[in-house]
Formats: sequence, structure tokens, C-alpha cells
Amino acid sequence: MSNKPHLVVLSGAGISAESGIKTFRDANGLWENHRIEDVASPHGFLNNTALVHDFYNQRRSQALKCEPNAGHLGLVDLEKEFDVVVVTQNVDGLHEKAGSKTVIHLHCELSKASCMDEYCGYVEEIGDAPILEDELCPHGHMKRPFIVWFGEDVPKLQEAADWVRKAEYVVIIGTSLQVYPAAGLLYEARPDAVVYYIDPNPAPTPSHITIIPEGAGKGVAILKEFLGVD
Repeated sequence: MSNKPHLVVLSGAGISAESGIKTFRDANGLWENHRIEDVASPHGFLNNTALVHDFYNQRRSQALKCEPNAGHLGLVDLEKEFDVVVVTQNVDGLHEKAGSKTVIHLHCELSKASCMDEYCGYVEEIGDAPILEDELCPHGHMKRPFIVWFGEDVPKLQEAADWVRKAEYVVIIGTSLQVYPAAGLLYEARPDAVVYYIDPNPAPTPSHITIIPEGAGKGVAILKEFLGVD
């Protein structure tokens, strides 16, 4: 067992913005010009399966062409001195592509397909392959993007909370801290944890949190200096 201190990263869409991946929504509640409820809810999927598959097929193809930025890569450097667990709301896979060893995906992963039957449990890696409208899993159930939609449970939330509770250091990066239940993870941190918040437009936070008001790349570089990591 490692004697390194535990550090948990809570990452959101902002860390991937410098890689060319758009943040989740704009000011009008749209995602890539679609109403969010039409492409990110079970109701939207059942109402227009073809639209939802096309939407995520395009997102998947775009994400796989993107590369990790300095923010992703800088977090990997932290593993020299810390036991790092990345808890991400992102579905793009860029943390793994950068080399992070332990990543918990709260909202699942674009590169996978799953099954509409919650009791089936089928999940497969599909890379950049499109999911077709009438495509079925091996057990005969309709395939869907392996994504947690609005109104659905976040299956790895408890695992993430357990890691946050044991961490000596917590780093928040690229998230508004407004979307629950993920936003609640900050309040699972132990009272003596050292907390950093990297964001060019940080949300209001408790006074004990050290704010680094920068984008991902520059913000993580500053964080490394604070933590003494080359």
C-alpha cells in the first residue's frame, strides 16, 4: 500500500474546453442547438431514438479526435507525489487518454454502449462506432448510449464520495458546482482537507478553499507549484 497522501480531483466540462470539447450547455439551455431534455433524458430517447443516437454518435466521433490538454496532463504529474483519484462528470475519456490511472466516471462514458433494460447490465466498448437506431444487445434489448441522463441515478456517486472522505487534498477543476448530485461531493471532504478550486469564473465557495482563477492548463500548472510537483 502506498504511503502517498490521497488527492481527489473533481473535474467538470471546463477542463476539456481547452481540448476543443464544448461545455454542456449554453445560456439558453441548449446543447449543440438541441433542447437538453430532447437529447439527455430517457423520455427524449424513447420519443426520438434516431435523434438521440445521431447526437451521441457525433459527440463520440468528435471526442475521439480530441487530445488531452495541459490540464489533463498536469493532473497525471500529480501521481508522482500523491495517490490520485479523478472523479469526473465528463464522458469524453480524456483523463484516461492523458494517462490518469484511476478515473471514476459519474456520468459514464461516450465510448461505450449499454442496454435499455436496467436489469440486463450489458455494457460494451464501441470506440468510435455509431449505435444504430434498431441495434440490440446480445440479450435482445435496445442499445443506448452509456450515459447517465437527467432523471437517472448516478451509479458511482457513493464510490466517489468514499474517496473524497479519505482525501487529504481535494482539487475542483472546470465545474460550476451547481449541478447536483455531483456538486454535493465537495461537502463530503474532511474538515482538515486542503481544497483548491481551479476555474476562470469560479462560483462562490467557502472561505477555506484556495481559488486559482485560471483555465485548466495554467491553473493546474499553478497547482503543481503549490503542491511542489515538477
